[in-house]
Amino acid sequence: MVRTRTTTGKAAVHATAIAAVAALTLSACGGGGNAATSAEAAPVATDRDIELSLVWWGDDDRANRYEEAAKLFEEKYPNIDVQPQFQAWDDYWTARTTEAAGQTLPDVFQMDLAYIHQYASNNQLLDLSSQVGVNLETGDYDETLLGSGAVNGGQFGIPTSTNTLGMFYHQDLLDELGIEPPAEGLTWDEYDAWLREVSEAGADHDPQVYGGTDYTGALWIFSQWLVQQGKVPFAEDGSPAFEKADLVEWVERSQPLRDDKVFFPVQRAKQVEPLGGMQVGEATTEITWDNMLAGYAAGAGTENLGILPVPTGAEGSQQFWKPSMLLSASANTDEPDAAAALIDFLVNDPEVGKIFGTSKGVPAVPAQKDAMELAEGSIDSKIVTYEDEVADLVTAETPLLGEGYGVVEAEFKRLGEELAYGNINAQEFADQWFQSAEANLGGE
Repeated sequence: MVRTRTTTGKAAVHATAIAAVAALTLSACGGGGNAATSAEAAPVATDRDIELSLVWWGDDDRANRYEEAAKLFEEKYPNIDVQPQFQAWDDYWTARTTEAAGQTLPDVFQMDLAYIHQYASNNQLLDLSSQVGVNLETGDYDETLLGSGAVNGGQFGIPTSTNTLGMFYHQDLLDELGIEPPAEGLTWDEYDAWLREVSEAGADHDPQVYGGTDYTGALWIFSQWLVQQGKVPFAEDGSPAFEKADLVEWVERSQPLRDDKVFFPVQRAKQVEPLGGMQVGEATTEITWDNMLAGYAAGAGTENLGILPVPTGAEGSQQFWKPSMLLSASANTDEPDAAAALIDFLVNDPEVGKIFGTSKGVPAVPAQKDAMELAEGSIDSKIVTYEDEVADLVTAETPLLGEGYGVVEAEFKRLGEELAYGNINAQEFADQWFQSAEANLGGE
C-alpha cells in the first residue's frame, strides 16, 4: 500500500506503487550534485522553503504515527514541507531499488540492517558523520547500537530503536481452545509438540485455528537457531559461516509439521496478506521481532496478546539485540542539512517517543524511552517489560550482515513459501539458497 498525506500544498494520494516511484523521482530528493561529498554541514536553513520526502515501510498504524511526527517537525521548522509516503515491506525495497538506480532515493527513508551495507557501499547514502553536532545529536546513543549504522568508517544510518526476537501468542484464541500459552524456556522440539496440540484442538473451530505460522522460511529465525547451536551465521566478509548440512537440518526438522498440516497454511497466508494468521484469528503464535506486537494487536483488534522468549537450543537462549530499523538520507539529497535535522527530530524528540511508543521497537535514546506513557497492560508496557526481562537471555552478538544480505533474505523467504507449497524439499531449498548466497554474498 502507498499513501501520502493529503493537505493543501502537499502531494496527493497515489494509487499505485508505480505512481509512487514516479512521484519520488520528481521530488526534491533528486537532482544536482552528490551531497555525500559536501565539505561542511551547516545549520538547517530557515530563510527559504524546503521540501523533504520521508518514506518508510509499514502499515496504516505506523503511517498515522509518522504523519503526526512530521506535523510536529513542520511546526518546529515552518519553512520545511515533509512529504510522507509508505509501502509494505516487499514493495518498499522494490521501489528503493528502482530509485537507487536512477539516483532518486528519498531525502530521508527507513533503512534496515539487511540493506545498509549494500546501499552505503554503492555510495547511495549520505554520510551523516559531518552532521553530528550540527543538525544531528548522537551523544545519548549506546556506542554499539550506533555502530550498527556505520559502514567503512562512515555513519550512514541512525538506529531508531532496539528489538529482539520473541514469540507472540493470542490469549483470546487460546482461551477459546482451553489451552495454556507455551511455557517459557521450552525447546524447539517442545514448541513443535505444543503447535501440534493446538492445531489438533483447533481443527473443529470456526474458523479453523492453527498452533502457529511456519517459521522455517525466516532467515533471522534460522540465524537465531544457528547461534543456539554454537555457530556463527556469517563470516566477516558476509559469506555463510555455516554448512549446507546445517540448512538441510533446519528445514527437515520442521517438515513433519508441514506434512501433517500443523502450520497455518501458506495458501491462506497469501490470501490474508498483508495480515498474518494471528491477526485474522487463525493462528495462536508467531515468532518475530518484539516491536511488531503493536501492529499485530492493531490487526487482531485486541491487546490481549502476550510475548515470550524464543525456544531454546543446545547453547541455551542466546538471543541478540538488533536495531529494529534505522533512518538514512539519500546521497543525492539537495537538502542534507534539513534531512539530518529531520532524522535528529525523529530519533531524539521526546514527543516523537510518545507518538511511536514501541511500535518501531523500544526507543534507542533515553529521552524518548522515558517520555513513553506506559499504561499497565498496554502493548508498549508489554514490550518494554519483555525487553527488560529478556535482557539476561540476550547473550549473543548481533550476526554480521554484509552487502547482499537483503537479496538472500528475500530468497530465503521465497524458498520457504515454495517449501510450504510442497514444490521443493530440504535439499533443494539448501542448494538453491547457497547458489544465491554464492552469487550475492562475500568476496569480490
